[in-house]
Amino acid sequence: MPTSKLSVVAPLAGFLRPYTLQIGFFLTALLVTAGITLSIGQGLKLIIDQGFVGQSIERLNLAVLFIMGAAVIMAVGTYTRFYLISWLGERVSADIRSSVFNHVVSLHPAFFETNRSGDIMSRLTSDTTLLQSIIGSSLSIALRSAISSTGALIMLFVTNAMLSLIVIFTLPLILLPILFFGRNVRNLSRQSQDSVASVGSYAGEVIQHIKTVQSFTQEGLEKRAFGDEVERAFDVAKKRIAQRAVLTAIVILAIFGALSAMLWFGGRDVIAGEMTGGDLGAFIFYATLLALGVASLSEVYGEVQRAAGATERLMELLYAPKEIVTHSPIMTKVQDLPAVLTFKNVSFSYPSRPDERALDEFSLAIPEGKVVALVGPSGAGKSTLFSLIQRFYDPQLGLLTFGNHDIKTLDLMHLRRQIGVVEQQPTLFTGDVMYNIRYGRSDANDEEVIAAAKAAHADDFICRLPEGYKSNLGEQGVRLSGGQRQRIAIARALLKNPRILLLDEATSALDAESEQKVQWALDKLMRGRTTIIIAHRLATILHADQIVVMDSGRQVAAGSHRELLTTNAMYARLAALQFSADAAIDDPAD
Repeated sequence: MPTSKLSVVAPLAGFLRPYTLQIGFFLTALLVTAGITLSIGQGLKLIIDQGFVGQSIERLNLAVLFIMGAAVIMAVGTYTRFYLISWLGERVSADIRSSVFNHVVSLHPAFFETNRSGDIMSRLTSDTTLLQSIIGSSLSIALRSAISSTGALIMLFVTNAMLSLIVIFTLPLILLPILFFGRNVRNLSRQSQDSVASVGSYAGEVIQHIKTVQSFTQEGLEKRAFGDEVERAFDVAKKRIAQRAVLTAIVILAIFGALSAMLWFGGRDVIAGEMTGGDLGAFIFYATLLALGVASLSEVYGEVQRAAGATERLMELLYAPKEIVTHSPIMTKVQDLPAVLTFKNVSFSYPSRPDERALDEFSLAIPEGKVVALVGPSGAGKSTLFSLIQRFYDPQLGLLTFGNHDIKTLDLMHLRRQIGVVEQQPTLFTGDVMYNIRYGRSDANDEEVIAAAKAAHADDFICRLPEGYKSNLGEQGVRLSGGQRQRIAIARALLKNPRILLLDEATSALDAESEQKVQWALDKLMRGRTTIIIAHRLATILHADQIVVMDSGRQVAAGSHRELLTTNAMYARLAALQFSADAAIDDPAD
């Protein structure tokens, strides 16, 4: 859905529809309070004409009682109206926030290459909060003002048609500035929200990498850069505020100019005996009510335009297209297929780099239960294979099959459940140990989690943590060492029990003791599974069933360690860099 054609009402209608009953009660309360407010003008007329002018205490008492009764009913109606619209604002903003988040987490990684996480978070938090405020407050004021203004205009004509013509002639002077400046406010509001999101993204990135910032003593640079971001956001906000201030000033001037004119003409008619003091009092009351209503509308109109900007930003996320979809109908169950992967002349370019091929007519067959290692320089396409196997992307050319079936024809969720990944820098979440390991299989009980931790050689250090398996690991597992994080990730993969295992050299950044423990855990994890290893250290893949040498997105050689030493110059050069001369020519099985 193109955002340029989005309105405020259309996207919100779907979220408001489930709450038609609450909306109905709200509108009823709104109409009742508006009607009561308009009736007060007639009470005022009675007080003046029959109480003051008629010198009747009885009539005065009745008029005052009428106004008091109306005030009680209006108070009850106002309470109902305020509660329902506030509830509706909270409920709808919560629904939108959930819907947007649910959609975002299902989007393909290419979306996040061009959309910063800080901006997405700003939309999920700031924009939905703004929307809640608009629906729960400003929208109520707008509807109340519109109804009371319309009713007041009708009552003005009922009270005195000639004076009411003054109102009709002045309305365009009030409405035109609202429409003109309101459009500018909407555009500036969108820019303001974008700039605030940019400030949040920048701050989040700096805080996330605070150790690097401080290590390079770049605090001063970051302070200045952040200050520039803040000032840019402030400049946009100043323009928005100026537009709203001008709009409010023009509307107030027009309203009170019209009110002054009405007072002069009405006062002249009372003096001439052409209308009563009560009629003039009621007319002024309705004119004031109309003026206040229009002034409120002009004020709220700017808020509604801000809501329009927030809605557009949210709907951009909600309607962002899913590039990775499962073709239906799904005829084959992934769990029934052999864990065999085959690349057939696969070519792929990342969406952010469409002219650069990450894989170029790549072909490879990976048999079930075998260990295949991928080696090659950075940019050779090794990590890209992992992304394609997990269907984060689809190749532009060629075919990738699982069990001899195109993975596009398989259920995406079921496919990913067959795959386990252990990364070089494992992802851990803010939460306790139990939560992070159970992320591999959310329905696992505590005993299964502990068994996986023991198999990953992680139980010993976990038990030494202050609260054992209930110990919070901090953001991104910051309270653990590199080797400990790796073993938590391996335990998570063991708990998932996948048939295909993707290992992005999980030991390359570890010390010797941690590497040995992690390698023991990996050996247990790899048993009986189809395993693909991205190898940065050749010593860890000497026993692989097949080693594939990659360069520039192509397979340039394949074979055992011994074969590749004599047949492929690139592999021999990599081996010479990592091993001693003797180790490089020895048979690894010796």
